[in-house]
Amino acid sequence: MINDIIIFFKYLNLYQEAWYNYCLIPSACVPGEEPALENSFPEKGNMEAISNPLFEAVDESELFNAFVEKVVLHNKLIPEPRFQQVKAYHEKNPDLRLLDILVKAALISPKHATLIENKYEQQQKKQFSEAVSGNGREPEADTYTEKPPAGAAPEKPPGETVPVAAHASPNRSDLNRDAGELLPLLEAARKKNASDLHIVAGSPPAMRIHGRLRVFDREPLTEEETEKLLFAVLNDEERKVLKEKQALDICLDIPRHGRYRSCFTRQRCGWEGAFRVITGSAPDFDSIGLPDGLKRLTEYHHGLVLVTGPTGMGKSTTLAAMVERINQTRGDHIITLEDPVEFVFKPGKAHISQRQIGAHTRSFAAALKAALREDPDVIVIGELRDYETASLAMTAAETGHLVLTTLHTTNVVQTIYRVLDMFPPNQSHQVKIMLSASVRGIVCQRLIPRADGKGRILALESMFNIPAVANLIREDKIFQIPNMMRINQNHGMRLLEDNIRELLEKGLIDSNEAYYVMNDQLISQPRDSNPRSGDERGT
Repeated sequence: MINDIIIFFKYLNLYQEAWYNYCLIPSACVPGEEPALENSFPEKGNMEAISNPLFEAVDESELFNAFVEKVVLHNKLIPEPRFQQVKAYHEKNPDLRLLDILVKAALISPKHATLIENKYEQQQKKQFSEAVSGNGREPEADTYTEKPPAGAAPEKPPGETVPVAAHASPNRSDLNRDAGELLPLLEAARKKNASDLHIVAGSPPAMRIHGRLRVFDREPLTEEETEKLLFAVLNDEERKVLKEKQALDICLDIPRHGRYRSCFTRQRCGWEGAFRVITGSAPDFDSIGLPDGLKRLTEYHHGLVLVTGPTGMGKSTTLAAMVERINQTRGDHIITLEDPVEFVFKPGKAHISQRQIGAHTRSFAAALKAALREDPDVIVIGELRDYETASLAMTAAETGHLVLTTLHTTNVVQTIYRVLDMFPPNQSHQVKIMLSASVRGIVCQRLIPRADGKGRILALESMFNIPAVANLIREDKIFQIPNMMRINQNHGMRLLEDNIRELLEKGLIDSNEAYYVMNDQLISQPRDSNPRSGDERGT
């Protein structure tokens, strides 16, 4: 079979097409059935053997990379589009082996890489011996029954294939022993329903529960301990990026522990890490307390929907609930652009593609340009960050797509002004006209600690784009929108202040907490000078 590869390289000079047509289509695969996970090559056919001198002239690295490609794609260890991204990176870095890139990107485990190398060496020796003797015998099929990495599907009996899902997405199953101390902290944060875990050099670990920090009862972490904790959960490529850029945003997917949106940065005392705890499945409206009136925002087929609020107020969760409702009720093509991917959606009626900034595309703007050519119905943008992304989002909303996104703003008026400020002043009038026509609704939210201490409760400000609101945006009378929202409460609109007053009257929150989230702070002054005292010791 090595002789066959040489003929492809020497005479066809169309490596990729020939390789896919000849090597990667399993000849024994029955339609509707999963092909056997084998490391053997397809049948040889009628190709003639060639001489040993030609074999010696072929670059060994090319043969090995070809072998790796054949095994990975033939056995469907990772999706083909993902492999093409790795291959494109390899073409720009030819000094690296293809297999090493796959391992560093955590697309295949080191155990499987070792098995592939061993099989290559065995078949190379065998094929070389056959090429010299000219006997033309085919190698026997070797069934791939290596045990999958931790967190993947359990091992099947010999002769059965390893499930493709075990290799479909990168995880942290290859954590080294130094990660042992961080994992219990992450697990403790999840068990106590904390939203975040903070690891900072010079301070004890802390977790945020119901909006307040609780510090672990232990000594402050030294700079060396912090670096050891944080770097242990990163692979080699991620460590390299973090040291070069002094910051890294990723989503850790740790088997048996869950997913964590993670931010690593450098500060005066050393490294620090913040880990946002992500629930195991996408939320729904009822589980997070969203009112049924907001479901209408998921029923539009084009337009712009904005979910806003300060950091840590559940914007991503609300956005995920909207996406999940569309997924379960509409047969649409949904594309999500996130930094990083947080909730992993299981396709329901919809077809879902999730792309991560940095891992799958350069930027939100680049991903959005590509998404417009992928026949989407719904486009989800993790955050509007710049002029180019905002411009493309507005264009997509005007051209027949439903666009869902977030902003870090506190109320409807501020949200509209923030969008307008992303554009040059000479485009202000045009953008107001576009925004008045394309925006479908704006949801501004807060999470407020409950009076009984049992978690936090959601407070909302919601605006739906009725003709009267659209007219105020076009005529630059945005400051009048709150009054229009009060007048049209029968359309489902509400102001944040009104919602907070309702919660206060029902006794669900106290006046101190209400005061700190009110935009106009008109309820009452706090009853004590320091109602939200600092860190609480625990755990």
